[in-house]
Amino acid sequence: MSAIPLPNASPMDRVRDELEATLRLQRDAYFARPIPSLDERRADLLKLQAFIRDNKEGLVSAVNADYGNRSRHETLFTEIFTVIDGVDHVLKHLKKWMKPQRRGVDLRNFFGASNRVLPQPLGVVGAIVPWNFPINLSFTGLIYTFAAGNRAMVKMSENSRHLAQFLIEKIPAYFARDKLAFFDETGGVGIEFSKLKFDHLLFTGSGQTGRAVMAAAAQNLCPVTLEMGGKSPAIVCDDYPLQKAAERLLFVKLLNAGQICTTVDYLYLPKGKTAEFVALAKDIVAKRYPQLASPDFTSIIDQRSFQRLTAALEEARAGGATLVQLIPGQPWDAASRKIAPHLVLNTPANSVLLRREIFGPILPVIEYSSLEEPIAAINSGPRPLALYPFSNDKQVIQTLLERVMSGGVSVNDALFHVGQHDLPFGGVGESGMGHYHGYEGFVTFSKMRPVFYQASFSAVKFLWPPYGKFATKYLAFLTK
Repeated sequence: MSAIPLPNASPMDRVRDELEATLRLQRDAYFARPIPSLDERRADLLKLQAFIRDNKEGLVSAVNADYGNRSRHETLFTEIFTVIDGVDHVLKHLKKWMKPQRRGVDLRNFFGASNRVLPQPLGVVGAIVPWNFPINLSFTGLIYTFAAGNRAMVKMSENSRHLAQFLIEKIPAYFARDKLAFFDETGGVGIEFSKLKFDHLLFTGSGQTGRAVMAAAAQNLCPVTLEMGGKSPAIVCDDYPLQKAAERLLFVKLLNAGQICTTVDYLYLPKGKTAEFVALAKDIVAKRYPQLASPDFTSIIDQRSFQRLTAALEEARAGGATLVQLIPGQPWDAASRKIAPHLVLNTPANSVLLRREIFGPILPVIEYSSLEEPIAAINSGPRPLALYPFSNDKQVIQTLLERVMSGGVSVNDALFHVGQHDLPFGGVGESGMGHYHGYEGFVTFSKMRPVFYQASFSAVKFLWPPYGKFATKYLAFLTK
């Protein structure tokens, strides 16, 4: 549904009219039925799951077309499976989450009164979704949006044009527009989208765009959940087996060709361990990706990102860094937008690889003599979205948990805290604010509404003016 445009309306006027008309449609539907039942919410979640199952091949093909080459197995594992499994998790817990919560009452003040917290839908939730995991990041948000009883509008990335068109075409067979609507990014849509008077706005993307989204939402006092990534470090301690660490780190680092906000952005190794790690990495990566053209190795999303990454490698080399290519043959191929995995040793401190989030298959390696060195270095910068400590010493792990703040942590692995449906996911500081996933996701998209039920007799009547001796004694009792 869209508003009727004026005869001379510009394309952006038409976009703005369609966005506002859809929001009105969803808001009217919300007011007509503000609190969907458990059965209605279950039905919505099952329809989300059915859509993913019914359209699995079309979704995989659309994402592959947007990337140029996106590993089919990666899409199935990180996007299709996670949504199906996420719905199953929420269905198991939703009845409990929806129940009113009992809270205590101070019996010195109120006799027979009671407190409740009622989880109620906010209304219409907007979501701005990036291109790197577009199915996962749009539908996971929808799982918790619908679990909380809301309606949703989703704006896809300009790099997800094939997927966006697929969703716009296919979703209406599962959901009416007053429940769910997808929008393509045709230029300037995101700006207009973030200006809408949503009841909550979920954004996943870069810090720079996140600031603009938050500023626009602030004009409507719209609450936001921001997931903005950042430079997430891994620290391998001296006691941890280097082979095991390398196997796990390189799986995560090269998943989606490193285009993950929670991937390992740089690695700290104990002094003297780099040569061994390099040898292990060459062996591991060559077995997993025998050549750059491997269909299992995903392309960089667009030419601009490809050029940014290759320029960053050249800059590091010019500054004195050693580039270690982990797949034999050419280091990169512009036609397929594939870049061979690289370790970068002796990276200059002012290199873009150490100053900005990398978002590619490039891993700077830094040696340390004392654990104090990575602790101090990490704490001197913005708080990362994730921290990945590797150690079998529980005290060492506890020290890192206490002294290095991050959005989340995976101990002795990387990334997998994100896939745990019962853990909240979110950043801290410049890496984001708010949470979704798990019960916290349900809470994020709900108004946890406090309700006080007064008893038939209220002790507050003892404090009604005019204040006399009894009120004085009663207040003395309350404040002793």
